[in-house]
Amino acid sequence: MEFRQEIKITKERVAVLIGKKGEIKKKIEAVTKTRLRVDSDEGDIYITGEDGLGVYTANEIISAIGRGFNPDYAMLLLKGDYVYEQINMNDFTKTKSSLQRLKGRVIGTDGKCRKLVEELTECYICVYGKTIGIIGETSNVVVAKRAVESLLRGSQHASVYRWLEKQRHNLKKRLLLGDEAGPKE
Repeated sequence: MEFRQEIKITKERVAVLIGKKGEIKKKIEAVTKTRLRVDSDEGDIYITGEDGLGVYTANEIISAIGRGFNPDYAMLLLKGDYVYEQINMNDFTKTKSSLQRLKGRVIGTDGKCRKLVEELTECYICVYGKTIGIIGETSNVVVAKRAVESLLRGSQHASVYRWLEKQRHNLKKRLLLGDEAGPKE
């Protein structure tokens, strides 16, 4: 049985997907055990493979690259506990000027806001076009998404940072308590 999926990415991201001498495309095919056919003129990517999970994973990696992520970060999706989440900024605004303002809120001056959210959640965030992509471990992505959506809704940066620091503290506390409990028999 063969699985198939089709995805469209912007033409300007096709070259990134393919990579120098096709190295990125070949790597995705090798690690996901899929075949990729790329229509560079239209930005259509056709994924085929015998393993449904491999096809799904290739689709997620290609989606992340298509929405602005560096291929190295997109490849983190090969890890079982990593996910890709996408937020459409059109859900928070209707005008182009508002879209620019929202991008500015999430990125911050010199990228400070985005970097801080990335550090506090241990996720990677990419603002590209009308979307914001997040890659990280599942529980961390949930926290990062909530923080970004709060910023998009107009929450004050300081409030979001405090909330993120509290979430990070709680996570470290849970990890520490879990480690102190020792192995369960």
